Amino acid sequence: MDRRRILALAPAASLAAMGVRAQSAAALRRPIGRGGDSLPVIGLGTWLTFDVGSEAAEQAPRREVLRRFFAAGGGMIDSSPMYGNAEWLLGQLLPDLPHAGRLWAASKVWTPLGALGPGQLDRSLALWRVPRFDVLLVHNLLNWRAHLRTLRQWKDDGRVRWIGVSTSHGRSNDEAARLVRDESLDVLQITYNLVDPSAEAAMNRAAERGAAVVINRPFDGGALFNRVSRKPLPAWASSEAGCANWAQFFLKWIVGHPAVTCAIPATRDPAHLDENMGAGRGRLPDEAMRRRMQATFASLA
Repeated sequence: MDRRRILALAPAASLAAMGVRAQSAAALRRPIGRGGDSLPVIGLGTWLTFDVGSEAAEQAPRREVLRRFFAAGGGMIDSSPMYGNAEWLLGQLLPDLPHAGRLWAASKVWTPLGALGPGQLDRSLALWRVPRFDVLLVHNLLNWRAHLRTLRQWKDDGRVRWIGVSTSHGRSNDEAARLVRDESLDVLQITYNLVDPSAEAAMNRAAERGAAVVINRPFDGGALFNRVSRKPLPAWASSEAGCANWAQFFLKWIVGHPAVTCAIPATRDPAHLDENMGAGRGRLPDEAMRRRMQATFASLA
């Protein structure tokens, strides 16, 4: 079942109430770095969803996603050379959208050869059409020793503000935890969701070291929605956890974790973007509520 059908199962009164709150409440933010900067807790991923060409019909919904993202107070947009045309498309669409001072441009280096890293980063910067990156990561820890040297040089040169590493699909969590312990990193991007909470040790270690934690695959590639197919959102999730739909249930559970700085759900659908951004407003669940949410989700298996 797709998200539109699932959303239709939520109580209408709850949706209306949450719609009012989403319009009136400010986007929640978490600190990043040590300079007093902060980041909205809901960002935007581009994996699969922004890999399209020049056709106007394909670009139009992505443009609207970006427009609504910034209008809702969004900040971090994450991409990678691995994501096909995504970086190119961002460079085509972003200049025409009002985002001055709000965009947090985040990308990655992704090549097994350290010598190719600088050229790949130069190309990404040109594709994005931004003066510098806010965040650069070594994608999936690929040749991280060589690429971290390059990223540190870029940081020294003022071409990026924060650097770090990423991993996904629950792979290499132990290695990621070792890296945040042994290396000076600003950001850890890692997979964390209701079916795969295995990253918590690495997340907590990163937070202890003062590194930001960015969460990829918060919906497990959409599989979480399959798990709740045809199941209504519990009434208490709206009244007590502030969730208007399952997307917000999944995302609020994530960003309610004190180590998490930002989650980056990917979407090509403007309506889904609105749902996602609602998770970054209002209250976040405390640990007791997160346990209740986790138990409820587990009971749906």
